[in-house]
Amino acid sequence: MSAFDFELRPELEAHEPAELRGSGRDDVRMIVSDRASGRVTDAHFRELPEFLRDGDLLVVNTSATLPAALGNVHWSAALPGGLHVVEPRNIVVHAGDVLPLPGGAHATLLAPYRDSQRLWIASLDIEVPIADYLRKWGSPIRYKYVEQRFPISAYQNVFARVEGSAEMPSAGRAFTRRMLACLRTRGVGIARLVLHTGVASLEAHEHPYEEWYEVPHRTAQRVRETKARGGRVIAVGTTVVRALETSVDANGDVVGSRGWTDLVITPERGVHVVDGLLTGLHEPRASHLAMLEAIAGRETLEKAYAVALDRDYLWHEFGDVHLMV
Repeated sequence: MSAFDFELRPELEAHEPAELRGSGRDDVRMIVSDRASGRVTDAHFRELPEFLRDGDLLVVNTSATLPAALGNVHWSAALPGGLHVVEPRNIVVHAGDVLPLPGGAHATLLAPYRDSQRLWIASLDIEVPIADYLRKWGSPIRYKYVEQRFPISAYQNVFARVEGSAEMPSAGRAFTRRMLACLRTRGVGIARLVLHTGVASLEAHEHPYEEWYEVPHRTAQRVRETKARGGRVIAVGTTVVRALETSVDANGDVVGSRGWTDLVITPERGVHVVDGLLTGLHEPRASHLAMLEAIAGRETLEKAYAVALDRDYLWHEFGDVHLMV
């Protein structure tokens, strides 16, 4: 877990999607960290192609977000054997408790999930597949800094294809089809994988949990080809970093694979596949900050966050972005 700490002022929390603050989804600021020099630059997301090179490969997460809030229960993930991971919200619970769900369904809490104080393994009494049930009865998960309700479309990105995330893989939210066309014109490739994100409201000292992922063989091949010719592999989101760094063989080469990953990336572990990362701005002491430190280095990361705080960048899923290359 990262010890990187700072004060996040309430006015720096993004309360609504970028298209309600400006001219579109891509109307967000972008702070750029140069990994080699440590230089930090103010920019705009629409300038992204200027910081990439012909031959670079962006790897994106195609997981689509489900409306996973069910009153006082947040659905987090589907487990093998028809079980699920859920997060009871603002209630005291015990093993064996039966929690009511919308539409006459209910969740029976079986046991805590791993060593978590908030996540539970549960059986759900529903008569349809979980995705169908959530689409009918659920709403997008939102936290207190998002005051209004927005439709599930606000929590999808242009890459979304495979339903399964409880919360949006938000690093890709600013991309538009126009941006993708521009990147291809400049010789930047786009490859795809899947990692389904669970609920993000981790308790203090709670380590990141397992998430389901799939790295297609074609994506693995493109990553290997990019690195062989000297191009850079740039992950769009920490989810992509986790999937790629999990899917390596004994020689450190990316291969196609699928399954559950519990990989936690720290500066001590380092990164072996990715050469850069586009991500949002993360909360103080968030575990993802350890991953960012592994990629950019502590000094560069601290400099970038000092600039972001000083120049009023916006945080969270509807906020601004940070490019490390």
